[in-house]
Amino acid sequence: MPIRTMSDLPAKAILEKENIFVMDENRAMHQDIRPLSILIVNLMPLKEDTELHILRMLSNTPLQVDVSFIAMKTHTPANTSKSHLNKFYQTIDEVENEFFDGMIITGAPVEKLEYEEVDYWQEICHVMEWSKSHVTSTLHLCWGAQAALYYHYGINKHMLPAKVFGVFSHKVMHRRVPLVRGFDDYFMAPHSRHTEVNSDDIRRHPDLITLAESNEVGTFLCMNEDGSQIFVMGHPEYDRMTLDKEYKRDLEKGMDIAMPVNYYPENDPSKRPIMQWRGHANTLYTNWLNYYVYQATPYIFLGKPESEKQEMR
Repeated sequence: MPIRTMSDLPAKAILEKENIFVMDENRAMHQDIRPLSILIVNLMPLKEDTELHILRMLSNTPLQVDVSFIAMKTHTPANTSKSHLNKFYQTIDEVENEFFDGMIITGAPVEKLEYEEVDYWQEICHVMEWSKSHVTSTLHLCWGAQAALYYHYGINKHMLPAKVFGVFSHKVMHRRVPLVRGFDDYFMAPHSRHTEVNSDDIRRHPDLITLAESNEVGTFLCMNEDGSQIFVMGHPEYDRMTLDKEYKRDLEKGMDIAMPVNYYPENDPSKRPIMQWRGHANTLYTNWLNYYVYQATPYIFLGKPESEKQEMR
């Protein structure tokens, strides 16, 4: 799938080396194709890494995707340059009058805080409320999923006795639901978190359906009835070395961190980690784009000039 993004976004050159077709703005303007407009709310500290991870996941269907990024104006990231943010990111205020086919809200390293203690909590609540009327389907990742379940459904998170860290097996539930179409009965996915949302709390809610869960780490994937809100408790977008970087970074800081499970061959951190989740991660994103973004967008929007499309919405 061609990904339409800014021509000088650093992730673009890396994706092109991987033979992923990335179309810049100038070329896209000359094609008579309506791209899907996807807004990425990037809350992760290493924003350029997350850009690459997510754009890679969005690259596996024949649909054209027009990607925009926003960051929180009420928070100053410590690990991303101000020039990068100014060049490639907007704020919610700048896109408030626009409409998007899909939105992704990433995880964030704030899970040990109560939601209301997060410095941008009011702003992310505003984004989530705004999404109800301006986004066809929103995909929430890790802390973003926990925060959205709390905001939309009042389901709180709980601290875990030890960090969930590694690659875990999950069982597919309700496989007729299109979001898990093409999944095997069991699949692997990475997790890196200190908190969880209790699986029983999710099951008890009448508006939510659990689509994949693990005996070891609980719910992985759930959604509301129409797929406008989708919640992923782990990090299927992570690349091969992400957990390795996290583990060795924390070791260097002298932190008490356990080795990620089911990750290194023979549990040897000197060996190249085993990639065992990419296929299902790609399928998850492809299904989301196809069934809950592309097919869910009203047909009457397609091919309409932007001015007419916004009037109709």
